[in-house]
Amino acid sequence: MEISGIISAIVIGIIIGVLGRLVVPGRQHIGVLWTIIIGIVAAFIGAWIASAAGVADTKGVDWIEWLIQIGLAAIGIAALDRPRGHRR
Repeated sequence: MEISGIISAIVIGIIIGVLGRLVVPGRQHIGVLWTIIIGIVAAFIGAWIASAAGVADTKGVDWIEWLIQIGLAAIGIAALDRPRGHRR
């Protein structure tokens, strides 16, 4: 993988992660780094799902692929931010 591919994966991960955070209601208690990591993972998995479903390459903007990726990011952020029990 070239440096341009790594940089574009990080940028797409940031965008997907931020959009995923916006979808999840309420305040999330996870850091920016976790948001980026979840966004990158959601982007890769979402691209794979869209490709498997045959909706990855369309004319114009790939809205379905973006929706899948944002949905996966929202699920990941919600799962990571779930309430934790208090220890005494």
